[in-house]
Amino acid sequence: MNKKGIAVAGNMIVDLLYPINGIPKPGELTTITADASRSVGGCLCNDIVDLAKLDPELPLVALGRTGDDSEGAYVMDVLKGHKNIDLQHVKITGTTSFTLVMADEITKQRTFYHCRGGNAGFCQEDIPWDKLDVDMLHIGYILLLDTLDEEDPEYGTKMARLLHTAQEKGIKTSIDVVSEAGERFKKLVCPAMKYTDYCIINEVEAQATTGVELRTEEGELIKENMPEALRKMKELGVSTWAVIHCPEVGYGLDENDNLVEVPSLKLPQGWIKGTVGAGDAFCSGVLYGAWKGMDLKSAIELGTASAACSLSQPGATEGMRTAKEAMQVYNELR
Repeated sequence: MNKKGIAVAGNMIVDLLYPINGIPKPGELTTITADASRSVGGCLCNDIVDLAKLDPELPLVALGRTGDDSEGAYVMDVLKGHKNIDLQHVKITGTTSFTLVMADEITKQRTFYHCRGGNAGFCQEDIPWDKLDVDMLHIGYILLLDTLDEEDPEYGTKMARLLHTAQEKGIKTSIDVVSEAGERFKKLVCPAMKYTDYCIINEVEAQATTGVELRTEEGELIKENMPEALRKMKELGVSTWAVIHCPEVGYGLDENDNLVEVPSLKLPQGWIKGTVGAGDAFCSGVLYGAWKGMDLKSAIELGTASAACSLSQPGATEGMRTAKEAMQVYNELR
């Protein structure tokens, strides 16, 4: 690989994080235990900042939309803090997308209330293909980019058409999906997989896309079904790495269909400050491993290390470290 860098496209979001004392049932009340904190979020912001921290010398290109407002200015200021992120192709238009994140301090789970904003209009025409000189294009989230989720008569979805265009130009493609309640996964994710080289999603998204049951109704992980789900992802079109991550373990099928399994780290009590962005951190670690030419097992180990770093801080990207530092954490806690 010529090592030109990675483009990250898709959702640019401001996360407003509220720590709460338990998620209430309908009609019940819960307590917000501290003032809200603000951070950038979404696939583009989380992954590109994580990648920039993993390797400050890695050339990165941002492709997305943020608002012509104070929140959009905040997003751009955060990204400008990383000198290896090229922001010249970000469109400043409309209003900034935002998410209210309710972070349960008891279960460490989070619930999201999302406003689409300008992200809804992000489209293939926003990508300067003739100027885009990168090795890889990572884009997400499918199901949360309204224009790209629209039907395409030839490719199934406009997202699938975009990914096909990238592959035609010799760019390796990677996708991510949002964890959404509903039945849209097969309709929107499956067409995109036909033109995907690297697919890195969690077990909820993998189950909804492949139809392979990965958790019981009681919440237990069905580990023996993971190989079937990964094979299904490959059958749907993923050409190189199919990866499924969950809190307990990371699984993958490599380019030769070899199964990889990497257990999660044994994190000490008090390590987890929040779970927002941990999945993006895992994805960024695996992507960086792919770009560096690592084998899949080494890449998933880096993804696991990156997720652990993310969990050490409440925000989505604040806990990320360099790849070397992340692997030090991995080796200390494995």
